[in-house]
Amino acid sequence: MCGIAGIISPLASDVNMDVLQRMSEALIHRGPDGQGCWFNEDNTVAFAHRRLAVNDLSFKANQPMHYLNRYTIVFNGELYNYIELKQDLLKLGYRFNNEGDTEVVIACYDCYGESCLRYFDGAFAFAIWDQKEKKFFAARDRFGEKPFYYFNEGNRFYFASEMKALWVAGIEKTIDERMLLNYITLGYVQNQSEKSQTFFKEIYSLPPAHCIVLHNGASTIEKYWHLDKQTTLEISEKKATERLDELLFKSLSRRMRCDVEIGLTLSGGIDSSSILYYMQKKEKKKYKTFSALFPGFKKDEQFYIEKISRHFSAESFFTYPNEYDLISNIEKIAYYQEEPINSSGVYAQFSVFKDAHQQGIKVLMDGQGADESLAGYNNYIHWYLQELFSRNKFSKLISEKLQLRKNNLSFKWGIKNWVAAYFPSHVSIALEKKEFNKIIGNPDVSKELLGCLKGSEWEGIHKPVVTKLNDILHFNCIENGLEELLRYSDRNSMANGCEVRLPFLNHELVSFIFSLPTKYKISEGYTKNILRKTVESYLPKEVVWKTEKIGFEPPQKKWMSTDVMQEYLHESKRILINNGILKPQVLQKKKSSLGAYENNNYDWRYISVAQILKK
Repeated sequence: MCGIAGIISPLASDVNMDVLQRMSEALIHRGPDGQGCWFNEDNTVAFAHRRLAVNDLSFKANQPMHYLNRYTIVFNGELYNYIELKQDLLKLGYRFNNEGDTEVVIACYDCYGESCLRYFDGAFAFAIWDQKEKKFFAARDRFGEKPFYYFNEGNRFYFASEMKALWVAGIEKTIDERMLLNYITLGYVQNQSEKSQTFFKEIYSLPPAHCIVLHNGASTIEKYWHLDKQTTLEISEKKATERLDELLFKSLSRRMRCDVEIGLTLSGGIDSSSILYYMQKKEKKKYKTFSALFPGFKKDEQFYIEKISRHFSAESFFTYPNEYDLISNIEKIAYYQEEPINSSGVYAQFSVFKDAHQQGIKVLMDGQGADESLAGYNNYIHWYLQELFSRNKFSKLISEKLQLRKNNLSFKWGIKNWVAAYFPSHVSIALEKKEFNKIIGNPDVSKELLGCLKGSEWEGIHKPVVTKLNDILHFNCIENGLEELLRYSDRNSMANGCEVRLPFLNHELVSFIFSLPTKYKISEGYTKNILRKTVESYLPKEVVWKTEKIGFEPPQKKWMSTDVMQEYLHESKRILINNGILKPQVLQKKKSSLGAYENNNYDWRYISVAQILKK
């Protein structure tokens, strides 16, 4: 993975080396292995690139890269199916100068135009300048694994992998008060109805699965991929497990293509454990795994991690995050993340990536993305039960409830769920009203901040109409939820000179999972049922049939109760009061320490917001 930046403007004063170099320097952590800058012959376009070398380590793969004396590209990410695409292009007469994937991207663009995106299996954000057509084309991967931020005003267009590169170029760092209000009161880190909005005015994020074109003074943004949530396959369980096994192995095999050593972030769950199995299937060797442990915490997963490590003879490395290290690193994490984060779990992940970097690992496999497509979180259970209820499958509903309770899976079920099953649109409206009332009823927020509601009362509040399980899974995969987690992992990995690869986010695999009947996702008292049955012969049964969903969850409640964190919280509140965000009386409130993933985690939000307000 790398860092990219650029300027497109008809004014030579905008397109200059000093500004471009500052943008490049701001991204040095994303690419410690090399840098490059380029200006077109008209001095209207400038690209910068920071390289983290993992494929074709030679100088021939350096960027910005030129092709056919016409195109120039800066590319951040990986095109995992570049070998297959390259073979097709060779048959068409294309020639290549290196063994990497970037040249394949630009050749595909020459061959297929903007339609090239539908051929790509990858995690990417890239920008191409076509000197012949005087045309700029940029795109982001389907799920948003790689970032692309931009500023577009008049004829001036700036872009970068991180916003800090835009700030050093002179783009103002001005907080968007409504985004801030929604985060403090609701915990939203994105505008649920407008994914391009960020926490900073005039700086936008290109949404996942979108591309942007600048041509003849006009800019257009289009979505190039849609995830089908309606089509349902008629398929037996045996064929479903066979196909899931095939697609997972194919995805993992492509993501293992690199010229450096590969490691794995290992929790005690089935997702990362399955990936380790497929890694061993692809190439049987002793892989390094990296985990965060919290001795004495009831959600510590050491038992399961060690069981998996022994099962596959992995070389395990452990890190032990604590509240003191969190305080020491929180400003650094805020610098890299740029926008607020929702829990100290982000720090646990940061610690794991740091440990991997110290062991010389540049590429890490990770299980992120499985829960959002396979319904791995417990809060999906009531949506599943509502689907059964709305379709009058009452005996199945009773049976499933009993089995889920037997497996100690927590979920709420009552008369409100009966109503929701038959009146989903009414429930959606009611939930949106509930969110709005949480904003205006928050006792800590100042009148000054609440003033930003005027004229935009419902901005950023959106609850989907859920008639079936796939509706809420689609919402979390595509509209709100997954991209937040991908932002955390991108920044944490890049801050530590690592690249993260996510086998569960191959679009062909995700599309297949969405086409499966609901019973293959939650049934027989288990979430992710079809994955469990796919790998049950290869993993320890204690891991396959474990029902607790954890994944590097730290003991945040304990941490927040300590004197050191309470002092830090007190200072954070003072910062927010001085900035007119909170009322002064918030300093007198009783201590309220909550776990990392509990609702109404206001104290953590105050700490996170205070970081982005610091100059």
